[in-house]
Amino acid sequence: MAINRIQFQKGLSFRDFQARYGTEVQCRDAMVKAKWPHGFQCPKCGSGGAYFLVPRQLFQCKACHHQTSVTVGTVMESSHLPLRTWFEAMYRLSHGKHSISALELKRYLGVRYPTAYYLKQKILCAMSAAESSRKLKDRVEIDDAYAGGATHGGKRGRGAPGKQPFLVAVQTAMENHRQVIYTVLKAVTDFKIETIEAWAKKALDPGTHVVSDGLHCFRGVAASGASHEPIKSEGGWKGSKMEAFQAVNTVISNLKGNILGVCRWCSARHLPRYLAEHQFRFNRRFNLQAIFPALFAAVTNTPPHPVRLLVSEACG
Repeated sequence: MAINRIQFQKGLSFRDFQARYGTEVQCRDAMVKAKWPHGFQCPKCGSGGAYFLVPRQLFQCKACHHQTSVTVGTVMESSHLPLRTWFEAMYRLSHGKHSISALELKRYLGVRYPTAYYLKQKILCAMSAAESSRKLKDRVEIDDAYAGGATHGGKRGRGAPGKQPFLVAVQTAMENHRQVIYTVLKAVTDFKIETIEAWAKKALDPGTHVVSDGLHCFRGVAASGASHEPIKSEGGWKGSKMEAFQAVNTVISNLKGNILGVCRWCSARHLPRYLAEHQFRFNRRFNLQAIFPALFAAVTNTPPHPVRLLVSEACG
């Protein structure tokens, strides 16, 4: 069997991770460089230069004496967890082939389950923010998909209670349609032409060639300036084997396997985060050494997302 170079490339080993970020001081230094790459800048008066107050782990501006920390203004704001715990959680969520559950994260980090759950959700929000501007181009396959399913004796197919719709779009190489490059996963409320139009304007470059099945709503991709090639698809397993949809069907299969294997089920409220997590890792699989720095940058640059927002609304 031929070795897949993407799957077998060298990443950041746990031993290397520990050597770089194994202490609180190393994690704090990395945060300082990421937040103030050109030196400390006071968020209140804008001047440079600060004293570091060791007991409280705060920076105090030399000019106005305003105190701040490296986590203020980031998704880590107001957290009382050690930076090492955040870094280890980021490593675990970025370097596995699949995600990990909050329960597994709890056991690994040695924290309470609610702590692990909200820690994971905040990191997923950072992944969502990092992928929010992703655009696809060239040749793109799209398809409708659903999380969840019918209960015993319930309605089957589209519109069944408990099914959460989402859109899957996959950019492939022009010369090899089986070669997947990037993906965009978007939770939607329905599959109406207006919904697809709004999504296409944001997610597709003008001039993109979109391939889909015959679902009427997919005509909405033309609103972005894309060309559209609808192909009549056979139902059931025969449709999943069609050459025109090999890439998108593979991505859907892997995504559903990940959700079922890790989370078992997720609500419509939280589905966008789990889609963003899969999209973040998938789109960065070409360079495994860069995936942790990318997530670290996303966590540092994503604004605070308090627990009350995680509970009340979907992220992304």
